[in-house]
Amino acid sequence: MTRVIASSVRKGNILEVEGRLYAVLSAESFFPGKGTPTTQIDMRRLSDGVKTSHRYKTTEQVERAFVEDREFSYLYQDGDNFVFMNPENYEQLTVMADVVGDYAPYLQEGMVCQLSIFEENAVGIQLPARIVLEVVETEPAIKNQTASSSYKPAIMNNGVRVMVPPHIAVGTRIVVQTEDGTYVERAKD
Repeated sequence: MTRVIASSVRKGNILEVEGRLYAVLSAESFFPGKGTPTTQIDMRRLSDGVKTSHRYKTTEQVERAFVEDREFSYLYQDGDNFVFMNPENYEQLTVMADVVGDYAPYLQEGMVCQLSIFEENAVGIQLPARIVLEVVETEPAIKNQTASSSYKPAIMNNGVRVMVPPHIAVGTRIVVQTEDGTYVERAKD
């Protein structure tokens, strides 16, 4: 553990507050014209997932725990949990569903992900920036409709709904941004 000033805390940091560990969801500093500058930190308690918010003076000291980022391969989903494997020693690590969060539908067997590890537990995950998915359901293309016009909804093979250009048809493989689930381009394979 190291002590750092509150204004240097960033999203993804792990803090110790009153003997418990918290993952930082957001940190924002406020500098009013009058009064003391403050930093508002929204956090999620690692032990039970409870979200909380704390306000500190920007120069106040907070305890920061250091996590280790390691590469793991995704294997499979086991109930509500997800199982990953360390490619160096083949040890398996079970990650809770609330750590994976909204990224769950994008996980593909064998995908290499970056897991943030603290005391042999995963506290964060980072997926590849882009993945390839296949369109399984969408409206048919309309003749004389240009590619620059409005997008149409499409359902991918992982069940996620993505807005795609009108020329994309069922069976087309496309590249999707994992951060926000947006269409990038047609896959080049």
